[in-house]
Amino acid sequence: MMDRQAPVFLDGPVGTELEARGIETTLPLWSASAIRDAPEVLAAIHADYARAGAVVHTTNTFRTTRRVLGDEYRSYLRDAVAIARDAIHPGHRLAGSIAPLEDCYRPDDSPLAKGESPGSVIAEHREKAEALAEEGCDVLLCETFPRLDEARLALRAARKTGLPAWVSICPGPDGALLSAAEVKEAARILQGEGAEAILVNCVSSARALGFVKAIAEVCALPIGAYANAGEPNPQSGWTSATSFAPEEALAHARDWQAAGASIFGACCGMTPDHLRALVRGVKV
Repeated sequence: MMDRQAPVFLDGPVGTELEARGIETTLPLWSASAIRDAPEVLAAIHADYARAGAVVHTTNTFRTTRRVLGDEYRSYLRDAVAIARDAIHPGHRLAGSIAPLEDCYRPDDSPLAKGESPGSVIAEHREKAEALAEEGCDVLLCETFPRLDEARLALRAARKTGLPAWVSICPGPDGALLSAAEVKEAARILQGEGAEAILVNCVSSARALGFVKAIAEVCALPIGAYANAGEPNPQSGWTSATSFAPEEALAHARDWQAAGASIFGACCGMTPDHLRALVRGVKV
């Protein structure tokens, strides 16, 4: 297990970087369309985050699920992992992204909310987790979960592979999906389920601190955050326009570190420049 005091840097968003570089990212495929339509741009984004100082890189598999792609999901997933692995530095870790089966901003749209059995949901997550493990991921990152019940099932599926499993909770861009108390309780339960790190993501950078503090109150694990700039977009998922400079992102990250965070990254609307500021400015 990593030292909680030693900063570890995740990479940043793919979807909004693709949009900023002229690649269409409309739903339902969102960023997954680039795996086939613009693999060279996707590779360049991964490489830019490596140059910015990231040492843990997330695969572009957020939307590569059977629900979205049918039987093609496996080949998309394989290509996404290969593109990331070829673009990053030797020795860096690859984190296989496992996301909610439906919309991460619509907990009411979760299959569990619609009456699907926990058994079918965990089976779907396990299929993807096993595929990511088979393709050579080093860590499985269950990310952007607004519901504890599905996060627990995804974590259980990830842990079955034997790889380290991290979980990142999504309070929503404006922090309205989950309260700090709910995030705290989720962190406590997920720690007990065997997560090796607990994070919060896809929330405004200015709102993330309260959630980091809540997680720190109950977790002896490494904790962290990767947060947003800009605004949600109903067509692409998020806009690439940023609402603040890299220096402001660093100021927020220093607050997270003071609260106990040791894992730092960037989420929607951020750029490699934002990540570079974190790498250079977060205290070692």
